[in-house]
Amino acid sequence: MKLFKKMTFAILFVTVIATTFQCASSKVVATQFEQDTPFNIKPVAFQEWYAGIKIGTTGLNVFLPLTNVDQNVTIDSIYFRNLKGKLQEKGEKYIATLQNTTKGYTFKKSERPADYPFMLQDYECVISYIENGVTKYYKITQLNEVAGTYYENGPPSLYLKSASSGMATLDDDED
Repeated sequence: MKLFKKMTFAILFVTVIATTFQCASSKVVATQFEQDTPFNIKPVAFQEWYAGIKIGTTGLNVFLPLTNVDQNVTIDSIYFRNLKGKLQEKGEKYIATLQNTTKGYTFKKSERPADYPFMLQDYECVISYIENGVTKYYKITQLNEVAGTYYENGPPSLYLKSASSGMATLDDDED
């Protein structure tokens, strides 16, 4: 009788462990990252942004400078700090405004959604692009952080730099 109880316990234990690992592994999508891209990538930068108290949200602007993009390539999305956003072209730069999923007045990294396809470090991102109708992924392992910005009424739909030609300075003007 003791042998039967031990066997039953062992079978139950193995079944529970097997189903646990099987479920955990199915949540992470195995993705093949491209080694080379059909475009050139210059250093990528990101910037935290903060919205006014009435809006109460935070997020990230990501600046992806690309050159020599092939005609058969469409730059699509970026995955960064558990957020995903569409990349929008602005000159030779692609920009994404990622809004944090958690409300607050200070930046806090969003929790990783169950369907988020990548496990990334804080200074890594993945860009997706479509080449000849096939979606491909490229992992960038180092992003540079620039000073944050404040949007009183929330982030703009597309980050646009001011058309101002003047430059702010702390130095006194001498006439």
